Amino acid sequence: MSDVRVRIGHPRLSPGRAPVRPAWEGHSRGSEVVALTTALTLTAAAAQITVGGHLGLFFDVCFVAICVAAGVLVRSRDFFTVGVLPPLLMFATMVLVALNGTRVIADPHDSVVQAVITGLAHHSVALFVGYAACLVTLALRRRASR
Repeated sequence: MSDVRVRIGHPRLSPGRAPVRPAWEGHSRGSEVVALTTALTLTAAAAQITVGGHLGLFFDVCFVAICVAAGVLVRSRDFFTVGVLPPLLMFATMVLVALNGTRVIADPHDSVVQAVITGLAHHSVALFVGYAACLVTLALRRRASR
C-alpha cells in the first residue's frame, strides 16, 4: 500500500520553501515604486524633449504604462502611496520641465506657473487614463486577494 500523508497548514506553503505568491501580488515597497516611477517618468520626458523638443504622445503613453506598472508592482500594504501617486507625479514632472524652459510645454513668454497649468491641461487625458488605470489595477488586486 502507498503511504498517504495529509498536510495540514497553509495551502500555499510547502516545506522548506518560501510562500508562493499569486501573480497579482506585488512585492515592492511604496517608496521603491515612487522612486522607480519618478525615474521612468522623467526619463520618458527627457527622451521626448530631446527627440521632439516638446512633450507629446510618447510621453503620454509612457505615463499611462508607468501608472499601470506602479499598480502592479506595489505591495498591498502600500496601496495608498501608489493610489495618490499619478497626479503628484504629473505635477512634479510639469514643474521640473517648466523650470528648465517654458517653451517645451507652453509659450516661451509664459511664466513657470502658467506653463505648469498649460502642461497639466495638455496632458490631462493621459493623467486621467493613467490615474484611472492605476486605481482599477489596485482595485482588481484588492478584490483578487480576498
